[in-house]
Amino acid sequence: MLLLFIWVETSNEYFGFDWAVYLTTGVWFYWSIVLLSVIGILTAYTSLLLILGFLLIWEGNKLYLHWCHKILILIVDVITISMLVVLCKLWKDKWLILGLSLKVFTPYWHVACITLMVVFSWPLSYCLVQLEGKARYRKLMMMTYYETETIKRCHILTRLKALQMVIGLPFIIILLFLYVMPLGIHSPCIQDKEKLGPKPIVFGHRGAPMMAPENTMMSFEKAIEQGAHGLESDIHLSYDSVPFLMHDHDLKRTTNIKEVMPNLSSNRSDSFEWNFLSTLNAGEWFLKVIEEPQDKPFFDMKPLSKVDSERARNQKIPKLRSLLDLAQKEKKFVMFDLTRPPPKHPYRNTYVRVVVKVILASKIEPHLIFWLPSFDRDYVRLKAPGFQQVGRLYPLQKLSDEKIRIINVDYKELFYSGLRDYKAANITINLYIVNKPWLFSLAWCSRIHSVTTDNIKLLSEIDHPHFFMTPRYYMFIWLLIDCISAILISAIFCFHW
Repeated sequence: MLLLFIWVETSNEYFGFDWAVYLTTGVWFYWSIVLLSVIGILTAYTSLLLILGFLLIWEGNKLYLHWCHKILILIVDVITISMLVVLCKLWKDKWLILGLSLKVFTPYWHVACITLMVVFSWPLSYCLVQLEGKARYRKLMMMTYYETETIKRCHILTRLKALQMVIGLPFIIILLFLYVMPLGIHSPCIQDKEKLGPKPIVFGHRGAPMMAPENTMMSFEKAIEQGAHGLESDIHLSYDSVPFLMHDHDLKRTTNIKEVMPNLSSNRSDSFEWNFLSTLNAGEWFLKVIEEPQDKPFFDMKPLSKVDSERARNQKIPKLRSLLDLAQKEKKFVMFDLTRPPPKHPYRNTYVRVVVKVILASKIEPHLIFWLPSFDRDYVRLKAPGFQQVGRLYPLQKLSDEKIRIINVDYKELFYSGLRDYKAANITINLYIVNKPWLFSLAWCSRIHSVTTDNIKLLSEIDHPHFFMTPRYYMFIWLLIDCISAILISAIFCFHW
């Protein structure tokens, strides 16, 4: 159950997981959904066995587990333990997602747990009453037999009382804990409306990759249509010094290079000259959304219209200059990761200067550039003082020394006090990559300034944070649920007694 909950809550990371598997296997598939389905089936199977066992005990039958079920349960245990070990070893930060989800959903988990306690109180009270009946019967029988028999029955009576305590006491302790649990809940989504900050602005991650081929002009234009305030991309430098937009180090996933030059399809994209790169098609792979649904980049994408399909089919790899011209025209911010060329590349040590030269030549307003790369930052400050310098999650002192007022942070860092110290220091915070409404709502309630997202259409439609409630309303719900559950549980015990 824990593994299933973790994997459900990490749905924001499914694309990254599928991409990581793709890098290893070379095959694009919804490995994340397959894993979710497997874990769900295993959870359902073990839960049904548990319920069946409980019903058998309820009816007074002895449990007998068939050997095939024993083997399957062993397999389930091995799979679950292995996956949890992998999470602990390779993806420790996924536990932070679990913590973030609890910050949002704990009030609702409280209600769910109280409801379960009310449901469990029925068989529990029945069991306790049965034990009490046996205890009274034994006590009555003690008065009619000889001393040795009486001692044996005293032992039986003691065991019955102990069994009552073992069953009933944990239930009472858990119930009392749940009743006072809201006192320890500190969720950003529980606050007065007056304290709620403005809605975070949105950067389109590689444009709008759920609506068009990523890192193409169509993708960035779609992002602008959906209300993006900024455009995020990834920059590589061709062998002849042309900055272009591409995320992966090779061209296999998002171009048709396998058809054009299959022998060179695994080469780094920055090992080619621009004359060749400009001929590749960067949109046909995306049209598999229609022809082969299992190859969709994102599971919950919408099909393309005929017009958009034809438009996507003709997309090429864009130059950085094309993105800058679009951003200047629409007055949008531009932020990008800049990949350093390989060792034998002629511009390996001067690639930052080449990119700065292209940006300045474009005549884009300097404040629209969010400069993220850290390499050769002093040169960038000298040549382009108007760029907005963006850092990572550096210590506050380092940010102050380098005069950086904006940071680009993995959204999982919200787990650590909601980046409170950085907000107190008036540091502008951008979170990446936020695709799910509950994460966006958490960022909103945490007074985050902006987020980078793949799902720009969905987030742009959110006009109020989900799961938001005022402390007064939450207090009312808390007390109401506790009172109703206490009355119901008392009534159930009285009924059985």
